[in-house]
Amino acid sequence: MKKRRRADVFLILCGVLIWFLTDAARVRAAAAEALILCGGSVVPALFPFLAVSSLLVSLGFGEWVSPHLAGVMGPLFRLPGQASSALLLGLVGGYPIGAKTAADLYRENLLTADEAERLLAFCNNSNPVFLVSVLGAGIFGDVRVGVWLWLIHLLSALLTGILFRGSGRAAGCRGMTRRFTCHAVSLPSAFVEAVRNAASGMLSVCAFVVLFYVLASPLAGLGGRLGITLVGLIELFSLTPLLPATRFGFILASGCAGWGGLSVLSQTAAVLDGTGLRLKNCFWGKAVQGVLSSLLAALLSGYVLP
Repeated sequence: MKKRRRADVFLILCGVLIWFLTDAARVRAAAAEALILCGGSVVPALFPFLAVSSLLVSLGFGEWVSPHLAGVMGPLFRLPGQASSALLLGLVGGYPIGAKTAADLYRENLLTADEAERLLAFCNNSNPVFLVSVLGAGIFGDVRVGVWLWLIHLLSALLTGILFRGSGRAAGCRGMTRRFTCHAVSLPSAFVEAVRNAASGMLSVCAFVVLFYVLASPLAGLGGRLGITLVGLIELFSLTPLLPATRFGFILASGCAGWGGLSVLSQTAAVLDGTGLRLKNCFWGKAVQGVLSSLLAALLSGYVLP
């Protein structure tokens, strides 16, 4: 980090610390609200999926699924079949499982750096339980709305992957020659390790949610559509108590789910730490997916909402 940039960061952090000290009561209240949100929404929506997805990876899910989806990943995204495991687990498990799986693929030399970074642009996605249950049923009072939010999210992720396939070489037989190494691991030991990993990952996710919920709390005080939008751009779960069950709320929920928020980008950066993979593609991929999700939601809102 350059000295000038480091000095700017120090000034910002000192300003945040002064705010925390001078407004300690509100900061404590916001942190308490965030913990309640984690216990009521974040943990129930993510923990089971974190545990199961980790178990799938440890038992060789990528090795099993890659031959079946190599014919799709190559033509559409110019990626080898192994990359499908990150896409599938990211769509099912939620943030940041897709990014973690992509990083694991790169660590095991199953993807090149270019392939892993292009994969990061669209494999890191929101949990379907959050979209269907928390947003659909909880905010809009209709599971059907949540299903549409998930379908829009899925389509926007795939479209983003096509846009970011760039000049990558088509992955056909070349991608099939790189396989996962089969690990001789028993189901009981894999299960115990998966639950432990899920608990550790859940603690990390909740920590980011609490911190960014506190940082976004002044923006929520702005009120109106601007305040709600700014909160959604920073932290996705913090948006849920503020969302109105209207067309605007539907479009904003879809767009912010596609974007993920600064909190998700921070979680992704933590997952990629030490791999050498750049966060750039992930950032622009989530930005593009957020725009596509908003546009699709705007087009379908008249049909989806009662």
